[in-house]
Amino acid sequence: MAAQLPTTTRSYYFPALGSYTNLALQTTPLPTLKSTFVLVKIHAVSLQYRDLIDDRIEYVVSVGSDVTRWTVGDRVCSNFSTDHLDGDVNAEIVKTALGRGQQGVLTEYRAFPDHSLVRISRHLSYDEASTLPCAALTAYNAFMGPKPVKAGDTVLILGTGGVSIFGLQFAIASRATVIAASSSDAKLEIAKRLGAAHTINYNTTLDWDKEVRLTEGRDVDHILEVGGPGTFEKSLAAVRYAGYIHIIGAVSQSATMATSVVGPCIGKAIILRGIQIGSVAQFESMTRLLRARPELTRPVTDKVLELRSHCIEAAIP
Repeated sequence: MAAQLPTTTRSYYFPALGSYTNLALQTTPLPTLKSTFVLVKIHAVSLQYRDLIDDRIEYVVSVGSDVTRWTVGDRVCSNFSTDHLDGDVNAEIVKTALGRGQQGVLTEYRAFPDHSLVRISRHLSYDEASTLPCAALTAYNAFMGPKPVKAGDTVLILGTGGVSIFGLQFAIASRATVIAASSSDAKLEIAKRLGAAHTINYNTTLDWDKEVRLTEGRDVDHILEVGGPGTFEKSLAAVRYAGYIHIIGAVSQSATMATSVVGPCIGKAIILRGIQIGSVAQFESMTRLLRARPELTRPVTDKVLELRSHCIEAAIP
């Protein structure tokens, strides 16, 4: 016999977009379930720098009358953009992004269209799996996209946040050589433990682009670029001819770009690729990699907090 569902759910929401300090905790009625939707209980939510309320893991508590793929008790994650099933992203798909075009997932219960869900392997805990829909899938899309990272490649990972750490893990799982760059020596030690062959503190090594080329004796094949204006010029210098720069963020927004990207991109035939998370099909492919290489791809988590007032403030250093 199915457990009795509550009539309400607690949720954090943004009355107005902006800082995490704008988040408000509210209690609302449980959503009405449409015929092709699935009601899930959200077990864990992952907090990260840019996409505060996008990463999560759920299990199914009720299904609509026309749903055949999912049953009560299934462990699932919904895709970041609920209508991005496969192929290229477009303007209509972006409108279905959680925490952007619609409210996010920092809630106890939520209804999702059945086509947006992906089954999650039981070798991952709820806390670990909550990091997959945004951070992991972004890194996977970058390194397993049109030209996947392969054995023998050299990969530069900028930063040590959620996407960067997953990028490091996926590159290692592909038998690439990883150079990790961060402003924190403590976080670079984590990168070393996860398999980075070389580490660079870009606060103390200002010419880190030159250092990158010295570590392996050549420019790198792929760069996971999170800095934006503050790091992009050096990324252009560090990448090889016809190499890939995967642009997933711009955390150094206070800096100004000192040079045009046009000359270096044409001169070195560099491929710049903006990453808009990923599709359901890519998510399913990623879960197969996670099952195949669990020893190298297990998500790295920091701390676990209860859903309560001020939990966001407690999570942010």
